[in-house]
Parts: sequence; structure tokens; C-alpha cells
Amino acid sequence: MQAKSWSRAIGLVATLVSLSVFAWPLFITQESQTAMAQGVFIGLMPILVIIVLAEYGSGSLGSRQLAVLGLLIALNASIRLLGAGVAGVETAFFLIIIAGYVFGMGFGFTLGAGSLLVSALLGAGVGPWLPFQMMAAGLVGIGAGGVGNLTLRLKSRAAFEIAILCAYAIPASFGYGALMTLWNWPFLAGEGSSLSFVAGAPPLVNLATFIKYEFFTGGLLWDLGRTLTTAILLALTAKTLLATLRRAANKAGIHRS
Repeated sequence: MQAKSWSRAIGLVATLVSLSVFAWPLFITQESQTAMAQGVFIGLMPILVIIVLAEYGSGSLGSRQLAVLGLLIALNASIRLLGAGVAGVETAFFLIIIAGYVFGMGFGFTLGAGSLLVSALLGAGVGPWLPFQMMAAGLVGIGAGGVGNLTLRLKSRAAFEIAILCAYAIPASFGYGALMTLWNWPFLAGEGSSLSFVAGAPPLVNLATFIKYEFFTGGLLWDLGRTLTTAILLALTAKTLLATLRRAANKAGIHRS
């Protein structure tokens, strides 16, 4: 129980650190923008390593479990290449959500971040946006694990679980898009317009301006493509994948965290 509590605490810390990195335009002055972006890679990798080590130390992620994680990362990275960002279509998130729901928060975070990294190396594109993509996808996995924890004690039928997963896909997909826009909004919006980032302005003022930027530049419409793709893929595959991944979890001895 203590090991699981520790693992969940690590996941919470990873969530808070990730969100704070995305929210830098609301709090950090313009002079710090470049240094902050460059420091993301340095800050992200230790978080991933700590989560994996915490899972391994708790006994919930041994060699067989790592094999399952590696297989799912490779599979999801390949799936993502089928529709990475084309007209807002994203094919990677349905598996992150289902696996996080079944295996837990730490597993979901690592799968989300790891599959985005591998897919980028395979051809989806490597750039300054990659660490932010990894963290945002990791947050989607953590949230799915949280949803799984909330429904763990319910004797749920498959139809109920599928509905829950599809419902979660909506805020998760829009949230991913909002976070990905927020981190580089100061660069995209330029200066001097009503949609521009204002360094040093109160956080709520910049947040309101960012929401207008999302609405008027079509960011929400782009994110709608990701939301629909994820929800549809969940509706089509969740019943089979839930059963398959739960059998894999039992055979590999993976315990929720």
C-alpha cells in the first residue's frame, strides 16, 4: 500500500510539474521564454525516469511489465503515424486512454510520453514542441488512470466503461490541444494585437486573451478533429482492448497504481 501511495504521489508531482511548464506564459516574463523552453527537456526526462523507477521499486513494473509497456509504446507510436496531426486527426490517444484506464496513472503517463517520443523519432517530427507533446500526452494517460481508479470499485458493464472512456476523451483531447497551443502562444500570436501575449500582465488577463486566441484562430475546431477521432476509436475498440489488456495485466502481474 505504501509503495502504491508513493507511486501515486510521484504521478501527482509529475502532473503539477507538467502543468506548471505549460502555464509559463501566464507567469513568466518575456526575457525568460527561451531559457524556459530549453530547460523543458532537462526537467522532463528525470520525471519519466523517477516514475519508472518508482513503479519498478513498488513491484508493479518488473521485466514482464516493462515488456508490455515497451510493446504498447512501439504499437502506439506506429498507430500515431497513420494520422499524426492531419486536419486535427490524432490516432494515438485512444490507446493511451485505454491503457491508462486499465494499468494505472504511472503506466499511462509513461506510455503517453514514451509513444510520442518514439513516434517523433520514427518520422512524426522532432522539434522544440516534442517535450511538450510528451508531457501533454502523459497527462492524458495520468487522467485516464485517475478515471480508472474512480471506477475501480464499481461493478461496471462494458457499455458503461466505454461511455466513461468516450466521455473522458472529450476534455482530454481538448485539454491536450489547449496545452500545446498555450506553450507557444506568445510566439504565434505576435505582438500588438488583441490576441497577443502581454509579458507581466496578470495571469487571468493573459488567460482570457488566450481563450479568445483559441476561439478566433480555429484552435478549438482543430482540436475537435482529435476529439472525434479519439472518441470514435474508443467506441469501436474499447470493448475488445479492455478485455485484452486486462488479460495481459493479469499474466504480466501488473497492479494498478
